[in-house]
Amino acid sequence: MKFLLTVSLLLLSLTTALAAEPLPSAAEIQRLGERMYRDGLLPSGAVMKAFVSDDVPVDGTAFTCVSCHLRSGLGSIEGEVVTPPTNGRILYQERKPYVQGAIHVPLIHNYAVYLPERPAYTDQTLAALISAGIDPTGRSVLKAMPRYELDDRDMAIMIAYLKALSDQPSPGVGEHVIRFATVIVAGTDPVAVESMLLPLQFSVDRKNRLAAAAGANPRVARMGYNMLGDLQSYTFTLARWTLTGPPEGWRAQLDDYYRKEPVFALLGGISPGDWEPVHRFCEENRIPDLFPVVDYPVISDSDWYTLYFSRGIRQEGEAAARYLHGMADLIKDRAIVQVIRDTRRGRALADGFRAGWQATGHTPAIDVLLPAAEALTGERLQQIVAGHKPAVLLVWDDAASLPAIGALAGQPDRPGLVLASGNWFGQALWTVPEPLRELVYFTWPWRLPQEDARFDISVNKIFAGKSPAAYDPRIVRQSYTTGEVLGKALMEMRGEYHRDFLYDTIGMMTDMYYPLYERVSFGPGQRYAAKGCFIVQLGKGEKPQLERRSEWVMQ
Repeated sequence: MKFLLTVSLLLLSLTTALAAEPLPSAAEIQRLGERMYRDGLLPSGAVMKAFVSDDVPVDGTAFTCVSCHLRSGLGSIEGEVVTPPTNGRILYQERKPYVQGAIHVPLIHNYAVYLPERPAYTDQTLAALISAGIDPTGRSVLKAMPRYELDDRDMAIMIAYLKALSDQPSPGVGEHVIRFATVIVAGTDPVAVESMLLPLQFSVDRKNRLAAAAGANPRVARMGYNMLGDLQSYTFTLARWTLTGPPEGWRAQLDDYYRKEPVFALLGGISPGDWEPVHRFCEENRIPDLFPVVDYPVISDSDWYTLYFSRGIRQEGEAAARYLHGMADLIKDRAIVQVIRDTRRGRALADGFRAGWQATGHTPAIDVLLPAAEALTGERLQQIVAGHKPAVLLVWDDAASLPAIGALAGQPDRPGLVLASGNWFGQALWTVPEPLRELVYFTWPWRLPQEDARFDISVNKIFAGKSPAAYDPRIVRQSYTTGEVLGKALMEMRGEYHRDFLYDTIGMMTDMYYPLYERVSFGPGQRYAAKGCFIVQLGKGEKPQLERRSEWVMQ
């Protein structure tokens, strides 16, 4: 009885306070509320005061709302641990152990049954939850959730922010359509462009055929609904946004495309060089861009809206550093030399290695820069080796360097190993002469070809009468993965088509195994899906296979 009286007095106090406090503009509420929700910072800039286990003080920046309820506010799932949504649209409805109209949809039903019943929240009961850890039924949630010390105005701002959070479907989502686009930089190899487009269009067409079949056949509609919920009735569109001219002019073109037809997300996209303007456009407009096919992704620890396959070319250099770190006892105090072709690719590989090697506390490698037009000869490479006597020689150059590397094979003071980029060598990797194969190691950022063959059946279905030989197999596999990840995420979004929830959902997925990459893994806030790289050598014989010399070296 005393507990209920205390709750009643708290609610009465909050009712009076919340009604009396004036609030800033709607835009300012969004800015200040977002900072509280995501960063644990009060409108004043001070750190929010939080308490766990009822009265143990903790730093609010370490126990932010977003860390459990995610950016969308639509909650998280880890195994059987479900964190409920915290956005106003759902909080202000009563909750039952099922979702009305979706009792037979497993993905939705299995989510809902883990959440206890409760009445709809009000401003006052939501304030009581945040400040005292008491839900509308009188239950304490303090074992699972911190409580936060907020004054009346700050509490009102937080509640107003939660009411607007994921309140309406995102742009690009219509009543029964979700619009997507893909970005193509003019001048990209036409084969590469078609290889990127084919799997995406296949995924869109497959979904639209299901929607059409469901509309024509009640039995198909029931089956589709049981698997997908209301997603089964949606159709997809895929626009093609082509960017022309120098990168400085791309932003205006992107703005024009988006103004004419807002889209829910960008899928894939392709460029032989820059992607930064597209990345920035997505960040500033809060538009997801799922897996563009680029060698030079924007490396950032804070950006959110572009999800890349990997850290690109740079990641091979980082993996080389981690691999050699495991051999530190063998290298001891001997030098490591990087021979770097002065091109964007060469510098990216060297930068990745340099950062990874120094991060583990080693003496920096010796860098030897080769001008872009200068041929690397055997004599030049022997001079470098004689001058520095390296334990390891990194040759960040294309396959034209192979004869020069071959000149080291018979030298008594040759390095213990030479490491190059298998990606950059391309098909020439298979031409390494057998006497040289013991010396030369390669970075390999994909699954080994002989192990990837088991995915051919699933990938080949997209060709539908087309010749696979007319496409780039690597790009086809990347784009196929984009379509599969998107489809899986949309299925698990429970009809909540919000941009932030798309990435929240992908971040909750378990590791997945698709063509090309050894493992596609995610986590909340992670922006690079394939985080590893193999170190390999070419095996013996006339038809050699790649042989692993490392596990999947993780970043």
